[in-house]
Amino acid sequence: MSKRNASESTLAHDTWAVEARGLVKQFGDNRAVDGVDLTVRAGTIYGVLGPNGAGKTTTIRMLATLLRPDAGWARIFGYDVVKEPQIVRQLIGVTGQYASVDESLSATENLIIFSRLLGLGRAEAKRKAAELLEEFGLTEAAKRPLKNFSGGMRRRLDLAASLIAQPPLIFLDEPTTGLDPRTRAQMWDTIRRLVKTGSTVLLTTQYLDEADQLADRIAVIDRGRVVAEGTVDELKLSVGTSSLQLRVQSPTDMDRARQMVDQVLGVKSVVSPEAGKITASMANADQVTDLLIRLREARIHLAEMSVQKPSLDEVFLTITVHGVKERESAAVEDEHELEVTRV
Repeated sequence: MSKRNASESTLAHDTWAVEARGLVKQFGDNRAVDGVDLTVRAGTIYGVLGPNGAGKTTTIRMLATLLRPDAGWARIFGYDVVKEPQIVRQLIGVTGQYASVDESLSATENLIIFSRLLGLGRAEAKRKAAELLEEFGLTEAAKRPLKNFSGGMRRRLDLAASLIAQPPLIFLDEPTTGLDPRTRAQMWDTIRRLVKTGSTVLLTTQYLDEADQLADRIAVIDRGRVVAEGTVDELKLSVGTSSLQLRVQSPTDMDRARQMVDQVLGVKSVVSPEAGKITASMANADQVTDLLIRLREARIHLAEMSVQKPSLDEVFLTITVHGVKERESAAVEDEHELEVTRV
């Protein structure tokens, strides 16, 4: 199949950009990826979260044809990464965690060279280089030798280079590592723009707020396995319900307000006397209306009210802590079995 036909097959947004089942990669005794399953719909941003050493980068490298899986299979827009790697490479762009540009050249020279290698003419390559340098805030440093660039500037240039020929699927491996908050926010806007103009983005990150802001769906990988997957809201709900926080105007109303909260919501609330705040878990948002009516009828006035969803931080910590506990439990059982064997 030609490159043109391969690209045309990715235009429908009801196709899968990535399908992977049972991916395994082992380095010596280390099973870096241990049966990963992923399904990424075209035209979306898919986030992959996980602690250091969880297997995120190894998974990306297998999907990008840079590593051969030891077991399992993966397809990019229907093309097998092992059997059809040349077609897959026409459909993807990859940005790693570290700059891959030539430090002996200027930013403009790097981008022009990359553009020419991708088939752009001389004039088009210069235009594209200038456009990307402006987008990533590097215009003023365009002619500066890369050896004088800061780490964040090099990172931005590497990201710019990966976007020269906007491919249907872009792998971004921790793309905002080393970037200042302003540049990071600009990168988020760039990622959103890429998806709006037809690309699919698979993003690995350790920044929970980044996944929260960008990802349509998220997979949490720990010890080489997907331990949770879903939308941000689904993952948040998986670790508990939302919480309602109330602060009464008069401290003398605290006890009555707490009793009403417990009765209407059917829970045991927690009181913080210092802050004059009542906190209670809330499974049904409709109950808030009933509670507010009861409080008004009792002439209990509120100074503040808010509903807090579980944060993605809580999801990440809960899921990965469970994994730690399970591994510790397994280690204890193995040690016990060993002792029994010795006896």
